Amino acid sequence: MRSNIMNKTSLSAGAMLLSGLLIIGSATVTLAASQDYEFEPVSTDVKQGQGSLVSVRLIDKRTGKPVTDAVIFTTRMDMAPEGMEMMTTPVEAATSTEPGVYAFKTDFTMAGGWRFKLAAKVQGEPDTVQGELVVKAAP
Repeated sequence: MRSNIMNKTSLSAGAMLLSGLLIIGSATVTLAASQDYEFEPVSTDVKQGQGSLVSVRLIDKRTGKPVTDAVIFTTRMDMAPEGMEMMTTPVEAATSTEPGVYAFKTDFTMAGGWRFKLAAKVQGEPDTVQGELVVKAAP
């Protein structure tokens, strides 16, 4: 009877240790996934004014290839590079004909540096991919 209790205790401790290792292992994989992707501007120079087009590419850093099936669900354009983070402008999705390039229309009311923050979901990845780019609007 005593050896039966000992075996159950050992099995329970082993199962808890294994489940703890699985949780830690999956957390490590999850944290690394979003860092495997990077947004890059197609061009850092854009035209000041209404309806300006800003295009970004989402790259899988492991392969160097563009990601074509991402869903970009958050965008923010502000003048943080010029010390005016509260100065924002709306951003709306536009069509792009190039695979892996995501286009947006915005109104650059002032010339200067604009920060473009994005968040996207990539198929098969549990984490959100976030990025921040700086573009320069010129008259």
